[in-house]
Formats: sequence, structure tokens, C-alpha cells
Amino acid sequence: MAGVVEAECVKCPVCGGDFEPASINAHLDECLLDHQAESGGDRGGESEPPAKKVRVNGESGGAGVKPERPAAAAAAASGGGTAGVSGGTSTSTSTSTGGGPGVFSLFQNKPKVTEKLEKSSSSTSSYSSSSSSSSSSSFISSSFSNTTATAPNPGMKWESLLNIDKPLAEKLRPSSLEEYFGQNKVVGEQTLMRSLLQSQEIPSLIFWGPPGCGKTTLAHIIASSSKKKGSTRFVTLSATSASTSDVREFIKQAQNELRLCKRKTILFIDEIHRFNKSQQDTFLPHVECGTITLIGATTENPSFQVNSALLSRCRVLVLEKLSVEAMGSILLRAVDSLGLGVLPDDASERKRLMSAEQRCSVSQVWIEQKALDTIAHLCDGDARAGLNGLQLAVQACVAKARSTNTPPPRHILVQEEHIKEGLQRSHILYDKAGEEHYNCISALHKSMRGSDENASLYWLGRMLEGGEDPLYVARRLVRFASEDVGLADPAALPQAVSAFQACHFIGMPECEVILAQCAVYLSRAPKSIEIYTAYNNVKACLRNHKGPLPSVPLHLRNAPTKLMKELGYAKGYKYNPKFNGPVDQEYLPEELRGTNFFTWKR
Repeated sequence: MAGVVEAECVKCPVCGGDFEPASINAHLDECLLDHQAESGGDRGGESEPPAKKVRVNGESGGAGVKPERPAAAAAAASGGGTAGVSGGTSTSTSTSTGGGPGVFSLFQNKPKVTEKLEKSSSSTSSYSSSSSSSSSSSFISSSFSNTTATAPNPGMKWESLLNIDKPLAEKLRPSSLEEYFGQNKVVGEQTLMRSLLQSQEIPSLIFWGPPGCGKTTLAHIIASSSKKKGSTRFVTLSATSASTSDVREFIKQAQNELRLCKRKTILFIDEIHRFNKSQQDTFLPHVECGTITLIGATTENPSFQVNSALLSRCRVLVLEKLSVEAMGSILLRAVDSLGLGVLPDDASERKRLMSAEQRCSVSQVWIEQKALDTIAHLCDGDARAGLNGLQLAVQACVAKARSTNTPPPRHILVQEEHIKEGLQRSHILYDKAGEEHYNCISALHKSMRGSDENASLYWLGRMLEGGEDPLYVARRLVRFASEDVGLADPAALPQAVSAFQACHFIGMPECEVILAQCAVYLSRAPKSIEIYTAYNNVKACLRNHKGPLPSVPLHLRNAPTKLMKELGYAKGYKYNPKFNGPVDQEYLPEELRGTNFFTWKR
């Protein structure tokens, strides 16, 4: 009979007792709770691993106790008391306060964030109960918060600034529209697009804007929102590395998701202008039927770089270059993330902050407000260039301080010259084969036409400093000399041709002053479009003529042979140098006699 009982019993893995199969689940629940509450007793036995010491919150005597042996646990489970619990704490109290783990620590694991918060609160309580040195530190902290300058994060060690494992622009990429600065016209509070993004009713879009204005970031914000709600699948591809087969594979997955899971797919293509026309045609039927929602990002004009059929199925959002104010907000967010302090321009305020900093026990990194302003202006609206330039300057200053000072310095100051050295250039936005190329040459042409010599010099410098071919600019000046100056100043054309030849002889950078001289000369010259208008009238006359073009009058034709003379070629032609006065002779075809192309109205 005993063997039958043993066959039907189940051993508890916690306390080692035997129980019937029908009651083992209820016992396990009770047994685990009891062992979670226990903090006394000795495990004993050399073969068992030692238990971790645990601290029960709110107890003075429970510094470190071991869980009971299985026999003691069985007794406790059967109601034998809680003698092993230090300080007589009840089961419910220990459970609610998160007491020490029992045999199975799996049921007692805490999130890492919770542990950090507990450590922080513990250190805060000890900090507040310390002596006068602690109170003086809190006074310094409060004085920092009352100033316009930003105080460094005292918990941030400056050595950690050298260990940032990714570019600062990528690390601080916003994840919500509240952190997205500088594009209020597109995704501001009252815009239609923001309402569509918040409601997840996202149409197919093309983001067009200069580098660093937030195109990819806006796509990531849409992706983050989609993942939170779980109603849409977000896929990212880069046209610089993806092929047509990759696109077809993702479209096939999108079709399966829509058919099986009723879940839409948003396909984000970065640098979509890198796809040629045939590759862009791959999206057409799937965007049309709603299999995918396409979001493309490009720095080039979509009118020229995106297939017109695809463009008609998408809405183009023009993202502007970030303003200096928007860059200031982005940089302050970065400064706060890095734990830097901002020194104001006011000398007395700087002296007060630095003297207060001397009383702190933690080495701190400061950056001048002037340096932040320099970044905001020099990065030319490119947030990526600005943030990475800030990171480079800060890391260079920290690395220099660590290598040149054996004891760590009291403070590290990032100044304006460090920022300029980190950026190295003014980040002039110019693409010799893109939209900005045509924008700048158009601005130069119109400035000279308007006789604004200062604007002409500016746009000329903008192109040359951006890397434009000087011969291209010189050719445009030659054209301008005839088109817009013309006969009002016949010397303008020789001036422009001479400038072109000089540029061809000596090249950049020496030829820049030659182009500047020519641009100013053409700006100051009187303007006349008489020739330009007359020739355009001639072209219009030829293109709009109905029927065969009129033949050349016989008296104007050349007659080098006897046969031509017999056919009437050159018959009746009056050789003008033989006459002392004007010669009455027709030179236009009979259909156009009396036409004046200088005054002709189409």
C-alpha cells in the first residue's frame, strides 16, 4: 500500500515534501510565498551553493540571512511559525516591500530601472542627512538653477564624453514630434499633416529638403508611432545600397501582411533620387492599390529626379533649412544630454558661476554661449553637421585635458575657437549638379540685370566658394553681356570674353577676382534687351509659320555659274557700295515685307 502511495505522490521542488497531484499546485503557490517572506535559517550542507545576502527595507536587524533548509520550510508551510524571519516581519509585509529572494530568484527579479531608482533614493537620503558640506553643495546647485546659464550635470563624468559609441546626431535623434524642431510650417500644431500623422492616416509622401533638415528623423518619428500602436509595419531601405530585388521582396512581404494580418506597410526609401526611372516604376502599382505607403526622402528637386507618374501619387513636403533659432534649441538639448554647463557672455555672471564651480567636488565641462551661437550660424541649417561638430569639439577638449594634466583639471572649457577648428568650414550648401546650382546662377543673373553689384558679388562668391567651375560662370557672363547689356554698351561683350580667356589661362583661385571684376562691370553697365527681344521674335516667326517657308528672293541669291545666271539668280541685285545714298531694295521674302522684328508683337 505504501508503494502505491509513493507512486501517486509528487515531490515539491521547494520544500521537498510529498503531496497529492491534485493539491501540488495550490501548495506551490503557498510555499513560494512563504519562502519569499523568510529571511532566517541556515541552508547547511557543503554541496549546496551559498545564498545571497539580502536586505529587507525598513528593518534594522535583517542585514543578511539565509533561507531555511527544506525541512524548516516544510514546517513553515504546515503552519509551524516564522521563527526564521528576522525581526518578526510578516509574510505580507515582506512580499510588499520586495524582501530577499528565496530558492528561486526568478520570481524575485527586479527591473534594472527600479534598482537604479532605489539606489538613487538611498543615496539621496544619506546625502540629505550629511553635514554642512552637503548643504553648501545644495546651495550651489540651487544657485545654478536660478541663473540664465545652464549648470553641468554633476552626475556626468567628463571621461564618459570620450566613450560615446555613435555620432551625437544619431544618438539624439528625436522620437516624437514634441522633440522635433524647426519645421512648424509642415508639422506644426495646427497643420493638416500633423493631424494625419497623429491619427496614423499617413499618405504616400516625398520629403524634399537640404541635408540635415530632418527628413530621415521625421520618417523615424512616424516609424516609432507606428510601432507603438502596432497597426502598421515600417520598413526602411536606402536607395544607395538597395536593389530592385530587395524592393520586390519587401513588397511581397507587404502583400502577405495585408492579406494575412490586415496590417499595412510603410516603406521608407532614403535618398530616393538615387533610384533610376525604371526602379522607381516598381512602386507604381503597389502605391496605386494601397499595398504600401511610400515615404521617400531626397535632397534633389523631385520634379527632375522622381518619376512624374510616381510623383502624382505622392504628396511632396518641402522641409526648409533649419533657422538659427531652431538650431539653438537643438544644441541646448544636446548640451543637456551631454551634461555640459553653458557660460553666459556676461563677465560677472561667468565669474560667479566659475567660483561656485570651484566648491564642487566633481570635475565639470563648460561651453561658452558664444561657441553655441557660432555652431548655430556656421552649420548653415544642417543639424547633423552642427551636432557632430559640437561632439568633436567637446571630445577634443576632454582628450587634451586628460593627456596634458596628470591630476584631472577642475574644469574644462570649450571655447569658440575649438568649435571653429572642429567645423573647419562654413558648410556652404551647394551642389554643382543639383537644385542649388541652378538657383544660384539664376540669382546671379537677376542681380546683375537689376544692377545690384553687391548681390552680384555675393552670389558669385556663393558659387565659387561652393566649388563651382569658374569657366561655367564665365560662360554665363558672356551670355549676359549680349542678352542683357547688348548694344547699350558694346564693350561689355569683349570684357566678358576677356574674363573667360583669363579664367581659362590661370584657373582658381586666382581667377576669382577677374570674374568679380566682370560681374561688377556688367552690373553697372546700361541694359538693353533689344537684340534679345528681336531674335526671339524671329524664332517665333519661324516656328509659327504655316506651310512651307518662303524661298529666298532671286536677286539675293548667289550666281557663281552660268546656269544660275540664266535662271535669274542675282538678277536685279543692287551692290550698295556703288551707290552714294540709300538703296531701295527688298531683303525679306515677299510674305514678310514690311516686318519689323524689333517692334513686332506676337
